[in-house]
Amino acid sequence: MGCLGALLFLLGGLGALAQICEITEVDSTLVERLGQRLLPWMDRLSPEQLNPSIYVGLRLSSLQAGAKEAQYLHSLKLSYQQSLLSVVNWCCPVSASSNDNSDSEARPSMGQLALYLLALRANCEFVEGRKGDRLVSQLKRFLEDEKGAIGHNHQGHPHTSYYQYGLGILALCVHQKRVHDSVVGKLLYAVEHEQHLQQGHFPVDTLAMAGLAFSCLELSNLNPNQRNRSTVALRRVQEKILKAQTPEGHFGNVYSTPLALQLLMASLRPTVELGTACLKAKAALLASLQHKAFRNPLMISQLLPILNQKSYVDLISPDCEAPRVLLEPATETPSQTQVPEFIHVTLKVSSIFPSYRHSVSVPVSSSLEDVLKKAQEHSRFRYGTQPSLSGPYLTSVMGKKAGEREFWQLLRAPDTPLLQGIADYRPRDGETIELRLVGW
Repeated sequence: MGCLGALLFLLGGLGALAQICEITEVDSTLVERLGQRLLPWMDRLSPEQLNPSIYVGLRLSSLQAGAKEAQYLHSLKLSYQQSLLSVVNWCCPVSASSNDNSDSEARPSMGQLALYLLALRANCEFVEGRKGDRLVSQLKRFLEDEKGAIGHNHQGHPHTSYYQYGLGILALCVHQKRVHDSVVGKLLYAVEHEQHLQQGHFPVDTLAMAGLAFSCLELSNLNPNQRNRSTVALRRVQEKILKAQTPEGHFGNVYSTPLALQLLMASLRPTVELGTACLKAKAALLASLQHKAFRNPLMISQLLPILNQKSYVDLISPDCEAPRVLLEPATETPSQTQVPEFIHVTLKVSSIFPSYRHSVSVPVSSSLEDVLKKAQEHSRFRYGTQPSLSGPYLTSVMGKKAGEREFWQLLRAPDTPLLQGIADYRPRDGETIELRLVGW
């Protein structure tokens, strides 16, 4: 009986640990305010502004947007089905250096298509019929083309990213659609041999997305021949994410933490170390919420599920009948009319000749995008962007376009990379912001 009692105690302890990586007891007011920031985005129904991630995040959260949700899903369906019909040769990802902008603008990226499939599953829909088959076939063609770009010797790179590659596998997995073992094998190899990557490692959010794909494959058993490798790779991903925790508690940084927690919460291998790390991450997230760090809709949509103890893996079998609190638009208290305060921000571009440096004056709380617009109005500064799910993405500065495997990095002088994009970052008075063309 003594041995039996010890065994039951051990099993009970393991059962408790299995639930330990949860972000519970979060102030409902904070969660509601977070959800309210998505409501204005749900009124933006033009094809270039539709963001399937918003719908996924709300459906996996404890919140709902009422009739707005149905309208938003309807707009997503119209847009994505029209994309399939309007582009006859919708076959493969376009590299960053492609000059064929008409085709790339007419169709969603691999990541956008994958998120759309997640949105359908979040509404408890499986892709089916001729339209569904076309969606699945297109996403599989995307993955096959990326597999070809990586190459049989793994010396190449995806046209897009391993993040989108993992997201594509995950989206097909939650719809119970199998991809070829060789497609999964490319992502497994990349995780197993990170040192072959140019930057030497995966960012935390890419690791997390790969781990979510492996978790789904493990639970669904869609690729049994890769099961053992997936299990080992998933353990490796978890270990690397835990090692990436900062002294403050974030995994990588504040904005990669939600997706990392989605993976850790979905873990089938809880440990004491995992539980401790999750508690630390919870404290860091709560502090970030108090300081209103999350404003970007993509980041909010990745955070809301974990505040409801959910992850993208739950889309294997979503609970579409779970009660959710109806969101009401935020009410703003009218402020007294005041003369707006202004700040001075210096823009610096050293990656061109001649170099550029100019100071502009903008109202307090202006975004970096506002600074760029003001500089363009009053100096020789020029820039170009393209829309993405996380906001406008800087593609050219002073006529210089980012080439293949290049991007325009945003830095706060002297050398601190910004964690937010041009629409989200709010410069402070006296800051110098450098736009630097770098390779990856």
